[in-house]
Parts: sequence; C-alpha cells; structure tokens
Amino acid sequence: MSSLLERVHSAVERAREVTDHPVLTHLARVGLVAYGAMHLLIAVLAARMALGLRGADADQTGALQTVGQGPGGRALLWAIGLGLVCLGLWQAAEILLWWRGLLDRAHRRRTAVVCAKCLVKGGVYGFLGITALLFALGLEYEADERLPEVTEDVLDIPGGVAAVYLAAAGVVAVGLYTLARGFTGGCMKDIDLPAAPDRWEPLIEGIGRIGYVTKGIAFGLVGVLLWRAAGSADVSDATGLDGAMTAIAGVSAGPWLLAGVAAGFAAFGVYALARARYPDRDPSS
Repeated sequence: MSSLLERVHSAVERAREVTDHPVLTHLARVGLVAYGAMHLLIAVLAARMALGLRGADADQTGALQTVGQGPGGRALLWAIGLGLVCLGLWQAAEILLWWRGLLDRAHRRRTAVVCAKCLVKGGVYGFLGITALLFALGLEYEADERLPEVTEDVLDIPGGVAAVYLAAAGVVAVGLYTLARGFTGGCMKDIDLPAAPDRWEPLIEGIGRIGYVTKGIAFGLVGVLLWRAAGSADVSDATGLDGAMTAIAGVSAGPWLLAGVAAGFAAFGVYALARARYPDRDPSS
C-alpha cells in the first residue's frame, strides 16, 4: 500500500509541475483578464438597461455576444475561451497540492473543503471558457431563454420540483458565500499580497468588496426567482442574471438600482484585472 501511495504521490508531483509551468500561469492570467473584461461588459449592458436602452442580455452570454459582434470578434472569442479554460485548469489543479490531506483523518474535512473550492472555481471558469469557444464556433444561445426550458423539463419529471428547489437553494448559497467574501474581505485571498504594492492593497480590497457584494446580491436574486418558479410552476420566473437585472428594473427605483449594480460589476471587473496582475490560486490562504 505504501508503495502504491508513493507512486501516486510521484505522479501527482509530476502533474503539479505541469500545472505550475509558467506558460499555463500566463494563460491563466489571460483568462483572468478575459474574466474581468466580461464583467466590465456586463456593467456596460446593465448601465444601458438603466438608461432604457435594450441591447444584448446583461449577463455572460450577452457579453460574449457583444465581443463576437465587434471587430475581430471571432479571434477574441477564441482567446477568451482558451484563456478561461486554462484558468479553470490552473485553478482546479490546486487540489494536487492538497490531496494528501484527504488521507489524514485529522485534516480530511478541512482538505475536502479546500479541494471543493478549487474544483468549483475551476469548473466555473472552465464552463465560461467552453461557452466562449462555442460562441467562437458560431453556436450561440440565450441563457435567459434556455434556463426556463431546462427548468420546465426538470419540473415535468418525478421529483423535479424538489430538484429545482435544491438548485435554487444552491444558487442562494453561492450568493450568500459571495456576499460574505465581500463583507469580510475574503476576496483578498485570491490576491498575491506579498507581490502587490502596499499602496494599492486598500484600493484592490475596496473594489473587490464592492464587486463581491454586488455579485452576491445578484446571485441571491437569481436563486430567489428560481425558488419562485419551483413553487408556482411558472417557469417564466426561472431566469438567469439578465432576468434578475430585468426584475430590478421593474421596481420604482429600478434605474438607480441598476446603475448601482452596473457600478458593482464594473468594480468586480477591475478587481479581476488586479488579480490577473497579482494572482494567488490558494483558497486556503
């Protein structure tokens, strides 16, 4: 058994060397730049919605559509997609540093949480990257239209209502977690603080807090709308980020609230660009 563990450890170490290669790190930084740019575009689309100017959806797919329709859009989509896929691989590969903790009963729970964070974050980046690559291939789709269709299909199967409730609770939990990272300053764990100049740290933390709080509220609203869809069987309530923006626009102070949301997403975009300059992928730091 010990010999088998040593062979596994040796294989993991070799894989770790590959995922730590400077080339992958630079590509991951490209992905972080793309991630930040996507949020800046979402902020622009939300601001347009606040002004009553309807264009592309104010979500990730709307941002990708906007890129694709611009000069050199196809090439940019390929760069964004490949960068985000590499970012997902770079982030998920952090489990290669922590896997041995799963064999230690005293540290197993803590290690499992760390590995889960790495995989979830890597999965999100990878999903966005694959979406961008599909757009580059001309296979576009509307997220706000697809989600109600999927929700309706799930509601029609046995146990579907419970599944939608569970999904809604998961989205709300993600929103609360994101909100907490903003309020507590936990977003700074993704910044390589020793490498970042001291004079910039307060600014990075400030914009990071604003961005995470805004995203947390947006995710929470998406989860609430999905919960309503499960309870009422009205799949029109099952909307993504653009649907949440539309719901905000529907209240009396909608334009002002949307302006605040746009500012928050812009702050998150700038934070992501700062993270691209000083990246730290260790979620346990």
